[in-house]
Amino acid sequence: MKLWDKGLPTDQKIDMFTVGNDRQLDLVIAKYDVRATLAHAKMLHSIELLSDEDILKIENELNDLAKEIKEGTFIIEDQFEDVHSKIEFVLTEKIGDAGKRIHTARSRNDQVLVAMHLYLKDELSEIKSQVKELSYDLLKSADRYKEVLLPGYTHLQIAMPSSFGLWFSAYAESFADDLYFLEAALKVVDQNPLGSAAGYGSSFPIDREFTTKELGFTTLKYNVVAAQMSRGKSEKSTSFAMSSVAGTLSKLAMDVCLYMSQNFDFMSIPSEFTTGSSIMPHKKNPDVFELIRGKCNKIQALPYELSLLTNNLPSGYHRDLQLLKEGIVPAIQDLKASLEMAIYALKNVKVNNDILNDDKYDYLFSVDTLNELVMKGMSFRDAYVKIGVDIENGNYKPEKNTTHTHIGSINNLCLDEIKEKLKHFN
Repeated sequence: MKLWDKGLPTDQKIDMFTVGNDRQLDLVIAKYDVRATLAHAKMLHSIELLSDEDILKIENELNDLAKEIKEGTFIIEDQFEDVHSKIEFVLTEKIGDAGKRIHTARSRNDQVLVAMHLYLKDELSEIKSQVKELSYDLLKSADRYKEVLLPGYTHLQIAMPSSFGLWFSAYAESFADDLYFLEAALKVVDQNPLGSAAGYGSSFPIDREFTTKELGFTTLKYNVVAAQMSRGKSEKSTSFAMSSVAGTLSKLAMDVCLYMSQNFDFMSIPSEFTTGSSIMPHKKNPDVFELIRGKCNKIQALPYELSLLTNNLPSGYHRDLQLLKEGIVPAIQDLKASLEMAIYALKNVKVNNDILNDDKYDYLFSVDTLNELVMKGMSFRDAYVKIGVDIENGNYKPEKNTTHTHIGSINNLCLDEIKEKLKHFN
């Protein structure tokens, strides 16, 4: 069944090509299509385009479909082009003419739009919750290990003293930046496009404010052409927010992989979080973090993929837009899985308390020693030259006590202030 079927045959090859893997992807948005269909039906009833009897039948059948979807028994057979045609078929089969009336004042375009808006709204909210949970965990670790020093690097060369408190809380605050992107994407998708039909509205006297309230949107997309143009824009906005999260998470995963290597030996995770080698019995590989890194790097390419799909399309609907789901849906699943694994694994990290006992880290404190000379009255340039000469002649003796007291430094982490930032994101 096709919603646009006029009784004329479609070539099977054309059908397979145009439908693609929509049936599988539509299972993800099935529950949202049911929600939107029910809201639309209630609106039609409110303007007397559906009878009292019709709305009762439709509501009962849609509730049954919602239950099937939740239980995982709902399927979209090959005879149906998509979830929308399957749901309308079931309604018509079960309740007759009332099912045929459900498409009144609606197009498959705004069906897809509203289902995707609802789906993206839920997924962005869930990703936001995961990012907050990971950030709070990182702050707890920062507080727990705030006294444990580790080397800071620039150009992959030993640079200045850092600490696990500084390292953990750096990622917590960086994720706060990503939460701003997620909030912005949520505002974009939290607009009701239902009622735009094929992109030019309807001659029926529909009540778009009714469906906006019924579906829990903060506002609606007023202009029907603008509503149609939000297809692609919503996915791109979501993908840019996801890319921001993925960039931070990928960098964190890379640090963990580096710090777990024997050459660094800054931290470790329990053996059950690692994998072994088929020939090397000593190996404990950080596959979890390597896969997080890889998946997140793929996600960072998503905004450009979606941009290339949509950037030269004029207003109005085009079939190219069907391909958006192929990128966004798996990427959402990958990001949520990566966040889940990061939360799980980082709770079990053990840090090395004695990293700086190694002589190769003595030069970490050269800047601190230089600054002490300046505080005693020597000019910065003379102090710089003196420490450089001492290092060159082997006369440099480090003092390994840090006194970095300015805001956001080793000895003044501002964990409470970062926590306050996170509290702003509901």
